[in-house]
Amino acid sequence: MDILGFQIPTYGWQTVTGSAISGVFLGSIYALVALGLTLIYGVLHIINFAHGSLLMLSMYAVFFLWAGLGIDPYLAMLLVVPGGYLFGYVLQRSVIGQVSHGRDEIILLVTLGVAIVIENAALFFFSADERSVQVPYDLDGLDLGVTFVVYPELVALAGSLLITLGLWLFMTRTDTGKAIRAVAKEREGARLVGINVEHIFAVSFGIGTACVAAAASLLAPTYAVHPQFGYLFVLIAFTVVVLGGMGSFVGALAGGFVIGITEQLGRLYLGESLGLITISVIFILILLFRPTGLFGQTPH
Repeated sequence: MDILGFQIPTYGWQTVTGSAISGVFLGSIYALVALGLTLIYGVLHIINFAHGSLLMLSMYAVFFLWAGLGIDPYLAMLLVVPGGYLFGYVLQRSVIGQVSHGRDEIILLVTLGVAIVIENAALFFFSADERSVQVPYDLDGLDLGVTFVVYPELVALAGSLLITLGLWLFMTRTDTGKAIRAVAKEREGARLVGINVEHIFAVSFGIGTACVAAAASLLAPTYAVHPQFGYLFVLIAFTVVVLGGMGSFVGALAGGFVIGITEQLGRLYLGESLGLITISVIFILILLFRPTGLFGQTPH
């Protein structure tokens, strides 16, 4: 098929369906990275520029647990998730919160500075070489007829669904979750009723970092890590967060699926180099009709 001088190939429904299914699994990976980002934005109302660096650091933690102790990357989640929470909590409470003095514009610069420090430290200590986790099941999977899905992709999809559900339950059913929602809604009002706002900021940042650590464990069997690894996902994660609706967990999940399917179909029809353009196109089209994102709340 020829459109505006471009030769667009035609495929059967099996090929198109297979690409769409592959896009769902790819989108689940994007959603995993975006979940922590949307939580931090929803409470602190800032974009965390260190998000990709924290993902990269978590990937290295998973790699060294596997290389040094032989711990499976999925079992490593039991260590890196609590470690990620503590690291994020301390980072926000002792560095970001202290240096920024509560000013959002300074927080943006501080998180950018943290990202630069982490990436250069990783380059110094780990070099620019790629490190990859080798697991016996990385090429095993299920034949769905129209596509072949490896087990790490299935686990990533299940993980993104369970983490999204877990975060939603935590935010709606626990006292800490309700305190986080109160701070996100009205910071000064929450302070007046006795909520420790600075502590809630740090808790939210810690949970967001823990989500990144969980994503790292689920990504490790599929992707090799290097100091610039975070850039591969965080830019798309920002797109997913805005597309799904800032601060919405369900929106991050839905946005990840939309971006993943769009990317895979774009690559199918336009090739590897031009396929990513479709992400920008669908992003602009959705925001034209839904400026607050798929699940964002329209301000009254």
